[in-house]
Amino acid sequence: MRLDLFSDVAELTRALVDIESVSGAEKALVDALEVSLRELPHLTVERDGDTLVARTGLGRPERVILAGHSDTVPLNGNLPSRIEGTRLYGCGTSDMKSGLAVMLRLAATVPEPNRDVTYLVYECEEVEAERNGLRRLGANRPDLLRGDFAVLLESSLGEIEGGCQGTLRIEVTARGERAHSARAWTGSNAIHTAGAILDVLRAYEPSRPVVDGLQFHEGLNAVGIRGGVAGNVIPDECVVTINYRFAPDKSVAQAEAWLRELFTGFEVTVIDAAGGARPGLTDPVAAAFAEAITGCGLAEAVAQDKVRAKLGWTDVARFAELGVPAVNCGPGDPSLAHTKGEYVEIPRIFACEERIRAWLTA
Repeated sequence: MRLDLFSDVAELTRALVDIESVSGAEKALVDALEVSLRELPHLTVERDGDTLVARTGLGRPERVILAGHSDTVPLNGNLPSRIEGTRLYGCGTSDMKSGLAVMLRLAATVPEPNRDVTYLVYECEEVEAERNGLRRLGANRPDLLRGDFAVLLESSLGEIEGGCQGTLRIEVTARGERAHSARAWTGSNAIHTAGAILDVLRAYEPSRPVVDGLQFHEGLNAVGIRGGVAGNVIPDECVVTINYRFAPDKSVAQAEAWLRELFTGFEVTVIDAAGGARPGLTDPVAAAFAEAITGCGLAEAVAQDKVRAKLGWTDVARFAELGVPAVNCGPGDPSLAHTKGEYVEIPRIFACEERIRAWLTA
């Protein structure tokens, strides 16, 4: 099976969407993409599991990376795709097969870009980090990810979202002493004690730091709570699970230290963590991309909300770990990701392709 990478970008998006590729089951799609990319004489193609790397080798002074994941969340009665008006509906349309289609069409139709380009299609972005193809490639073949700048074609409504937030998930534990609920005064109710944890969360005022010219908005929220032994027992433990989304001016260690101080007197256990990424738009290659996409200087683009901070975590953080400045810029709508009614506006796919093509050919 092969895909026509020269078809128009909307048709290509629909073809990608109609090949089911739930996380861990991307092989059929990646097999088709490998066949299609290997037919392009200007690209060298390598495969690692279900991750593909296709590269030009023109000896340009700059190398940029265009990247996208091939997997989707589980289906929800939203395949096959369908078109209604200017919208293409289906699982993965926004997150992120429309961005993938833009990247693949550029790989096929721009044989001599003004910069060398690495086109990266990777697996398992929507599941646990240990399965992420970009993470594995960074650990085992960092040479394939060398570049001066990277664009992750994640959903961003066609605008540039710089960097990303870090994320920390912790468990804060309140302790008590068990007792029979008929004689509650002989024990100590841990669930009642946990009210002090919730008081801290209610009193929290989100920080909105400006990092490299972009304003981030932090968040601290309870996302789970558990406690209780039986209907007639005073509980001796209550655990509140909290997610902290922090701006990339903090490291994971700094964010953890702040949380431990905030919840002084309680046990704090880190469940998982991932650092953020600074926007990196002060880098000359990144600035040139921003100007090509927005048609104006960085300060004006920020003022017009054409360039903004990424409020969430994405794989741009993995590029940051490798020393490669990266941004998010794709045609999808992030608010539609993972929804049953997911769709992408077809004109936005064409516009995204046109802008990035101009950057690679001007």
